[in-house]
Amino acid sequence: MPLPYVLLSAAVSLDGYLDDTGPDRLLLSSPADFDRVDEVRASVDAILVGAGTIRADNPRLLVNSAQRRAARRAAGRAEYPLKVTVSGSGELDPAAAFWHTGGDKVLLTTDAGAARAAQLGLAAHIVPLGAEIDWPTALAHLHDVRGVNRLMVEGGGTVHTQLLQQELADELQLVLAPLFVGDPAAPRLFGPGGYRPGRLRLVETRRIEDVVLMRYLPTAPGTGDAVSAADRHWLALACELAELCPPSVTAFSVGAVVVAADGTELARGHSREGGDPVVHAEEAALAKTEAGDPRLAGATVYSSLEPCAHRASRPAPCARLILEAGVRRVVTAWREPDTFVPGADGSGVLAAAGAAVVVLPEYAERAAAPNRHLPA
Repeated sequence: MPLPYVLLSAAVSLDGYLDDTGPDRLLLSSPADFDRVDEVRASVDAILVGAGTIRADNPRLLVNSAQRRAARRAAGRAEYPLKVTVSGSGELDPAAAFWHTGGDKVLLTTDAGAARAAQLGLAAHIVPLGAEIDWPTALAHLHDVRGVNRLMVEGGGTVHTQLLQQELADELQLVLAPLFVGDPAAPRLFGPGGYRPGRLRLVETRRIEDVVLMRYLPTAPGTGDAVSAADRHWLALACELAELCPPSVTAFSVGAVVVAADGTELARGHSREGGDPVVHAEEAALAKTEAGDPRLAGATVYSSLEPCAHRASRPAPCARLILEAGVRRVVTAWREPDTFVPGADGSGVLAAAGAAVVVLPEYAERAAAPNRHLPA
């Protein structure tokens, strides 16, 4: 199901703390970085914090720049992003600044929490999600009902930890402040538990006065039918590669990426790559991997179009090439139309051999774009 792009934003001390244990909030960012955060807030559809952050920090979560608010209005958007909090109990202070500043507010809670929040008279749209809070359901509600495509999450550590451990975070923006806290009772950014293996990809570092901003993207694919944030990143890349294909009136333009379980990119390719008029994207990518590479058994092939089950140009269709390489997971955006091969079912071939096939239809339009010159 389509979910918002989830951006985690936090500032930490050199020893990994979000705050100290004093009565006042520890200011970790610099003035220039606070302005950067304001810019990011202005760019998103919603800002989310956990109930613990509201209790501890009493945040307003506003776009402070009048120019940025005006730009949002000029673009037909609400002056302020939607403000969202999550609380299982619904036990929140109705006088907190969160409820009385900015634009619309949403409380995502349990059925029992919704009853408690209604009794308290919280100034928000209260959304009960059942007996307990399920993050995919919560995010799907924000996307489908509230139109949230980009969500900024500003804390606290429990929320950040849960979203990362459940592979729902698309980006981490981490600011490192030049100080130490050293108090084991102080809150940390990330808690213990199971995280996906592999290294995150560093896409930006920036000095902002005396702090450093680091932006990371997750890279590790999901497992089986479970979709990770990295799956969306790699499939988007496959769609970008499809745009590199020389146009053809007799074949689709497709991009493909092969990614190991730890998030290492093993190979990429696209249709008609290298001047070969009949090479397919998956074929081109797999040809760049080493036969017998043990990483292929746990790898995922990302293809903008469903791998072919039949082809006239070469004896081995791409579905068979994927299976022969040992890959048992494929993520694609678009099922093959009947344009050239009626009833094509590469996904069925893969599934019959025990491979997991995941289709992310929200990328279908991007995958189809380089093929718009072909008959429907």
